[in-house]
Amino acid sequence: MLSLRPGASSTSFVRTIVKSLVLGSLLLSLVVSLGCRRKSGAFVIALGDNIRTIDPIGSPSVDAASERVRTLMFNSLVKKDEKFDYVGELASDIKRSDDGLTFTFTIRDGVKFQDGRLLTSADAKYTFDTVLSNTFAKSASFFEGVGAGRTSYIKNVEAPDPKTMVVTLTKPWVGLLSNLVAISIIPKDSYESEKSHPLGTGPFKFVSYDSSQQVLDLEAFPDYWDGPANIKQVRVRVIADTNALQAELQAGRVDIAPLPTSLSPDAFKLLGQHPNLQVLQFDGSNLNLLTFNTASPPLNEVKVRQAICYAIDREGMIRDLLLGQAKIAHSILPEESWAYWPGQKYSYDPGMAKKLLAGVQFTKPVVFKVSGSSVAAKNYAGVIQNYLKQVGVPVAIETTELNTLFDQLRRGEFQITYGQWVGGNQDPLFFKDLFASSEIPSETRPSRNRSRYRNPELDALIEEAVKTWDRQKGRELYIKIQDIVSRDAPIFPLWYQANMVIAKKNVENIHVNASGDWGFVAKLTVK
Repeated sequence: MLSLRPGASSTSFVRTIVKSLVLGSLLLSLVVSLGCRRKSGAFVIALGDNIRTIDPIGSPSVDAASERVRTLMFNSLVKKDEKFDYVGELASDIKRSDDGLTFTFTIRDGVKFQDGRLLTSADAKYTFDTVLSNTFAKSASFFEGVGAGRTSYIKNVEAPDPKTMVVTLTKPWVGLLSNLVAISIIPKDSYESEKSHPLGTGPFKFVSYDSSQQVLDLEAFPDYWDGPANIKQVRVRVIADTNALQAELQAGRVDIAPLPTSLSPDAFKLLGQHPNLQVLQFDGSNLNLLTFNTASPPLNEVKVRQAICYAIDREGMIRDLLLGQAKIAHSILPEESWAYWPGQKYSYDPGMAKKLLAGVQFTKPVVFKVSGSSVAAKNYAGVIQNYLKQVGVPVAIETTELNTLFDQLRRGEFQITYGQWVGGNQDPLFFKDLFASSEIPSETRPSRNRSRYRNPELDALIEEAVKTWDRQKGRELYIKIQDIVSRDAPIFPLWYQANMVIAKKNVENIHVNASGDWGFVAKLTVK
């Protein structure tokens, strides 16, 4: 870990890191890739993480890589729009009863599965019944509680006619539509074959999958309900190694690399100078943040947490370390959300930090835990450590294996940690997950309130908000919630990471939404 020498500024420290990263990137020209070569005529998409499963609904865990390729082959009843609100995808209309207990979905006309059969409500009911009757990772969200005390939010699912599916709830629940986004609709009685030969209604048909080589081949579905894809053959290749990915891009064996999280900011800048490549930057919604253990002294004091927020120069980090590839965050919600409110803002103010820390005694360093496998996390932690040192907060950085870190976070064995929330932070329901006292994790409940934050006033507001359908009333409640969370600072939002894309210059019509999903692939063109 690089350290700040006496008399040096944080800015010079950041520049030292950037220079070291640039030197490392210059070595990429020496890398020779031994990966899979291009399938003749196929458009190659690079994916940075392993595809754990091609099973659209039944996986034991949910990972971003598998979900990205899933969206190429499948559709759901519901999708998110640009405001992260829930609208129909395969459902042309969604009606909720006045008591909030019944949802009626009208199935879109003319939708075909990739084997030619027409989509009906029987397929949607079969899919949903299969999810509810199993212990898939995607099933858990439709139940309340755990173990023997687990109860379903869903009373029954009916298909009274081929165009209509009706879901009846056991009690009002605002989470139905959000949880349907991840449920791919499959043909009736097809689940067992879906595990090895996925079949959906999406823009691309499954051709083959080599799990050992991590290569997935697809072809455009000519009868896709939203218009056939322009690119006829697609190959998805997992290229996890940073140097190999850069070498394959430079050699022209990859057409596009969407959101390659393994690349450093300077690598994007360097690849952007290649004559045959383009680097595009889109606003992202995934949140990078610090989580504070509010049960661990001295972080159990609000003024200490606030002081840490004032002590960190996020603008400087975004400028010098991330090279502008991010945007400051003031809430867990993205700015595009209907419920967004910045609350109390923390500008870089070391003087205010020192004022808040007056009288606070640090008998030992604050423990800052990060994943040892993340170079970015370790670099960010080193810069933050030096910002805090300048206002009198001693910090000891500890790196650990990722799964071990998650266990430590669940048990509260940390004081500060760095992390990222992908996707979940787009829905204001996430405030309950992150800050409700009922969501503090235990040995038997791996919940998400890792800050161990307790506030009865906030609990009451959250409980009211998650039962409120009226959008204006809901927004008023979430404004109050964000005012409290920003004031008490159980977490500190750092920035929204930009969605970066590297592609050949002949690839056009690249439009990546803030979620960073792969829905844009069907609209790509090659000149």
